Amino acid sequence: MGSHYQIPYFDPHDGGIAAEVLYLLEAPGAKAVFSGFISRDNPDETAKNFFQINQQSGIPRKRTITWNIVPWYIGSGSRIRPANSDDVESGLRRLNSLLDLLPKLRAVVLVGQKAQRSSSNIAKLRPGIRLFKSPHPSPLFVNSSSSNREKILTALREVAACLDTSWTRHPTA
Repeated sequence: MGSHYQIPYFDPHDGGIAAEVLYLLEAPGAKAVFSGFISRDNPDETAKNFFQINQQSGIPRKRTITWNIVPWYIGSGSRIRPANSDDVESGLRRLNSLLDLLPKLRAVVLVGQKAQRSSSNIAKLRPGIRLFKSPHPSPLFVNSSSSNREKILTALREVAACLDTSWTRHPTA
């Protein structure tokens, strides 16, 4: 990794180090690089879908943080390229440092197929954390079938139910 890598910051509207849920997507897009933040408030359709579905899920934003399995921009200009296995492997080597910063983390939501490939690595790094899988909220996926938005919402509602249960059992945590 060198100085030419563009890594957007965490969204200050999210939970920061107090987050209990980490949303792990593939890689930041051009709008994230432009805004400087990995944010569901970015002006693109993926962020818009993610924002709306999160609102519907009932998970308070301050209980979450969003990041990418490949934390740096892997595109050129306004177009991102798909993450390859070298990108994902390199990102995974840095993931443990991120997880160390999140002492209240209870769940990781692997959003999209590239992030889902890291499930066994995350399970080894943090065996006590619940892992969930969700489709990616890109317009390509969400708009290809009327049931696809519901698939993402169902996954996030499972996360919300897990948080509600664990919160009830451990209200001072």
